[in-house]
Amino acid sequence: MKNLIAFFALFVACISGFAADLSITATSFVPSTKAKYFTGVAGATITAGQPVCYNATTKKYVLADADVVGLTEVEGLAANSASTGQPLRIVTEDPELILGATLSMTAPVYVLSGTAGGIAPSADISTGEYPILMIVATSTTTCILKPRALQGTAAAQ
Repeated sequence: MKNLIAFFALFVACISGFAADLSITATSFVPSTKAKYFTGVAGATITAGQPVCYNATTKKYVLADADVVGLTEVEGLAANSASTGQPLRIVTEDPELILGATLSMTAPVYVLSGTAGGIAPSADISTGEYPILMIVATSTTTCILKPRALQGTAAAQ
């Protein structure tokens, strides 16, 4: 029976192909004292810990999305939750960010998700998504954030 359950779990993992986006608890998102910030205006409902990008048309910050051209240039992570028109503080880099999610040390590289405002394991990059490096885990709770350092210019094939 144990073998059958293990086989089924492996089968489901193979057919689903991808792990889930990180589940970030906004109240547990804690930038370190070494974090760099800037302030903007929210152009959508944004929760602390979500990746954001600048919308030049509205001049506001919206949720970044790896498979939508124009929403892949990540500026950073929202440091606070905000609704449209409210001030939004954005963490642009942080060498000791407590993300508020459980991170993997066996697969420590995370990218912008194809789901707006999500962060996914790098193995989840799929066809049509732009490979935007978001964070690298340094422990199961802490990571390095520097999204503007490495951003792809072409969609994955």
